[in-house]
Amino acid sequence: MPPILLASSSPYRRELLARLGLPFSHQAPALDETRLAGEPAQAMVMRLAEAKARALAAQYPGHLIIGSDQAAVLALPGAEAQVLGKPGHFEAALAQLQACSGQVVSFLTGLALLDARSGQCQVDCVPFSVHLRQLDTAALTRYLHAETPYDCAGSFKAEGLGVSLFERTEGEDATSLIGLPLIRLVRMLQNCQVQVP
Repeated sequence: MPPILLASSSPYRRELLARLGLPFSHQAPALDETRLAGEPAQAMVMRLAEAKARALAAQYPGHLIIGSDQAAVLALPGAEAQVLGKPGHFEAALAQLQACSGQVVSFLTGLALLDARSGQCQVDCVPFSVHLRQLDTAALTRYLHAETPYDCAGSFKAEGLGVSLFERTEGEDATSLIGLPLIRLVRMLQNCQVQVP
């Protein structure tokens, strides 16, 4: 089996990939992740997932390299869809969650598996939607002080207390919500003759 590299510094993605029981290493690629003018969110996450994997190909020419990127998208009736970034601090997170209260947030996760030996790259986008409950400012403030999800697009951690904000979820792979769609990744790995389990 060729060695596997996760092109990410995300501890969440490392924890997810470890579930598959495969040995892997990880490194963050140096990459400009700026959204292109007019670029749809789905196209952006697929482009960046592949770019992250390809950015490390010369350094790891014998590896299977996994790249992933995620965007949280809030589409309000009668308004242009808004891509939610990582809030960075309390005030921005509170504003994001207030806008999302009672709404549906779509998480689009781009996934790429690059076989650096051949240059062939499989790329896909896995959607997952979260329906948030109507939440008042006091509840949102308690949540933000308890979990401080300032490094998470959408301002909540689904794998933690953030689930308490949900009315329901929908999608084919819950791991895509955390940032690495394992069901799709297993299929991609199998295409490269890596068997899981």
